[in-house]
Amino acid sequence: MKVLNRLTITALLLMGLTACDQATSITKHKTVSKTEQSTNTNTVDTKTRETIARTQTNSLSDQVPVSLVEAVDGDTIKVMYNGKKETVRYLLIDTPEEKKPNTCVQPYAVDAYNRNKELLTSGRITLEFDHGNKRDKYGRLLAYVFVDGKSVQEELLKEGYARVAYIYQPPYKYLSEFKKDENQAKSQKLRIWSKPGYSTNRGFVGCVDD
Repeated sequence: MKVLNRLTITALLLMGLTACDQATSITKHKTVSKTEQSTNTNTVDTKTRETIARTQTNSLSDQVPVSLVEAVDGDTIKVMYNGKKETVRYLLIDTPEEKKPNTCVQPYAVDAYNRNKELLTSGRITLEFDHGNKRDKYGRLLAYVFVDGKSVQEELLKEGYARVAYIYQPPYKYLSEFKKDENQAKSQKLRIWSKPGYSTNRGFVGCVDD
């Protein structure tokens, strides 16, 4: 009888030790899994940050600094580029005419000029070129214009001073974004979009005195 009791106690002790080992093993496994999960998450976050940083660096590396000489109108400026005074025509946008020979002053032309000048004098100016011709038929540079990394074209489109135009050699880097900005201004009927029929695919119709 005593021998039987001792065997029973021994068996119970062995079962307890086995259960403890299994619990310890499960705990260790969970700890390792959490560590691996955390490591994987950190790796993904790091890769995402690196990708964003590379994209921003590449975008900035495509831009060249220039100094402003003067704003000509809503979509044209003069700058010092590579030690030479150059006229820059904004890529993919068009604003109403104010100084074009044999053309009247059009509604919102002066407003577009003033807003363009205000944006340009608020920070550091850089230019970015797209594929295709770097100059137009008049010898002007064709470029995207940025102030402290912010697109001047986008601001003029969003605020209803400009329309998307002169899409000669697509695809263009920022065309889809520019169209979204234009549609936003259209939906809100801002400035050039406030007068039905004023802004067309061929330009602007009407004069200030009309």
